[in-house]
Amino acid sequence: MSGITPKASKSRQFRLNSIKVPQELNPRNTRLVVKSPKEDLVELMWLTDHTIKKVLVMSGGLEEARDRLFDYLNSLERHYFNVHSEQDFKDLHMLEKNNAKECIRVLKNVIRTENEHLTGFSALGVLYDIAKGRTSAINNVTEGFFAEFIYLFKGINGKSDILFGDELQASADENNRLASVNRSSQLDHYARKMNTYFTRYHTGLEPEIRARRDALKAEIMAHFGADQADWQDFGWQMKHIITDHRTLSALVKLEKDELEALKYAEDNHIHVQITPYYFSLFNKAGRSGDDRAVRAQVLPSMGYCKTVVKNRQSDVDMDFMGEKWTSPVEGITRRYPQILILKPYDSCPQICVYCQRNWEIKGIDHAGVKKDSLRNAIQWIKDNESISEVLITGGDPFTLNDRYIDALLGRVSEIDHVERIRIGTRTPVTVPFRITPELADILKQYHQPGIREVCIVTHFEHPMEMTPESLEAVQRIRQAGMSVYNQQVFTYYNSRRYETAKLRKVLKICGIDPYYTFNTKGKDETVDFRVPIARMEQERKEEARLQPGVVRTDEPVFNVPKLGKSHLRAWQDHEVIMIMPGGQRSYRFYPWESKLAICDTYIYTDVSIFDYLRRLNADGEDVGEYRSIWYYF
Repeated sequence: MSGITPKASKSRQFRLNSIKVPQELNPRNTRLVVKSPKEDLVELMWLTDHTIKKVLVMSGGLEEARDRLFDYLNSLERHYFNVHSEQDFKDLHMLEKNNAKECIRVLKNVIRTENEHLTGFSALGVLYDIAKGRTSAINNVTEGFFAEFIYLFKGINGKSDILFGDELQASADENNRLASVNRSSQLDHYARKMNTYFTRYHTGLEPEIRARRDALKAEIMAHFGADQADWQDFGWQMKHIITDHRTLSALVKLEKDELEALKYAEDNHIHVQITPYYFSLFNKAGRSGDDRAVRAQVLPSMGYCKTVVKNRQSDVDMDFMGEKWTSPVEGITRRYPQILILKPYDSCPQICVYCQRNWEIKGIDHAGVKKDSLRNAIQWIKDNESISEVLITGGDPFTLNDRYIDALLGRVSEIDHVERIRIGTRTPVTVPFRITPELADILKQYHQPGIREVCIVTHFEHPMEMTPESLEAVQRIRQAGMSVYNQQVFTYYNSRRYETAKLRKVLKICGIDPYYTFNTKGKDETVDFRVPIARMEQERKEEARLQPGVVRTDEPVFNVPKLGKSHLRAWQDHEVIMIMPGGQRSYRFYPWESKLAICDTYIYTDVSIFDYLRRLNADGEDVGEYRSIWYYF
């Protein structure tokens, strides 16, 4: 039961590729010989729990080491929750004990042979080789690999330092009023911190932002020879969708990496579509903290483009969600008992770089409606009385004209067992002029409370996308009696502290209910957008939870290919099973119906927490504010 990490030294910090290793990893009264960043981390790792190193060194083989580590971890867990344990264990705060229990569970998973077989990698084998002095094993893993084990070892020893806040419990001699005042002061502290962060993130409703965008809008209109009436006309916006780097670079500054990627995309026929309206949300002077989330959605990176080209050349199936396996007839995707997706159209006014369906979305000039397929799909819904809700999406169905939308809604509403029609559209964000009074009237005639609901699900990613025009579009739908919901994709570009919380706040006050927050799909081409699952869990617990309940109504989910959404707030739905060489966690997901039927689990390899923090650090973030991220599993 040694292996307790010495407390942090304030005198020394280590730098790993410009990232400061947190001070709690620095051993007191210990001078390390600086060899390489990874070798430093190895020494810190063994200092964090030298009992584990001793177990590995004394074992005669890997399997003996595995057995002895299980014994050690079981002993630790028993001592934490045994009333007869030594005083050190009794004195440890219950929150630290609970965290230790979770870390022990993860470490047990990581050293299991079954999980080594599932992932094709043995983290224990690497640790064993390094403990035995086979230092070449260090070269096969990254700094992120060692960082994960340093934090795990700290956690199992009750030294996570997660208890950095103030003691909340009132002392026994305080009266109820004084305790209430102290508690209220703590809550004020939370609120002030959140509001301080909120001031960092602007919205498109602020006068200064509006003035800047109005100036760019005027330049865009002059470029196309348009007037205000043209600008507010959906048809004009559709006819002037921007697809080339020359138009973009003539009106705003494009960074070197953006321009190179756009040229590469054009040369390789990778679709780029930006509405003039959405283009006006750019910062004219170049990429900034305010517009980076806007640009990233529509300007593909070079990494994205090259991966798409590579996938095409190697015939990689880009249908990450396995929709071909969940389509009983063409035009329908079904993963759940009572709801399905109906896809009448295969393009959008604007193409999102991280789109789940980038494999089937076509450029606006090549898109179309397959009338026979749509007719068969609607008949299939009519013949299947299990279906009570139809999500019309695609492609963006509001790209279609009013007459077609009216006819489509009319045919679906004729099906007696359909009680809700949900329409998935980004037009309130990308071209809000599509939400005309005429379209609102069409929607309203099929929205009959007590009989059938029609609702809109849109997709705001960042507070900067909420503009007066978008607000007007949302209010037009709301005033027609229909609800508007939001599905956010949690990406690197909206993952900073309280950034998504600010989006929730803005959406709710503008009449939109947060609905889902999606983990970015694990496709190779979208790696620039991906965020560790631990960050989503941290955001939910430490940021969203501070907001009122009617604001934090979104559910964080991971979409399991072929099977559908798995909630990210419970061990029952997912678990860490391995730390991979690059420092990524591998997860096993248990599908939503795992308690209802025998179904396959899904193995997913996440992005590295270490790499994520390094990227935040390079962008000027204080990564110390994210220090608890390592203990979200």
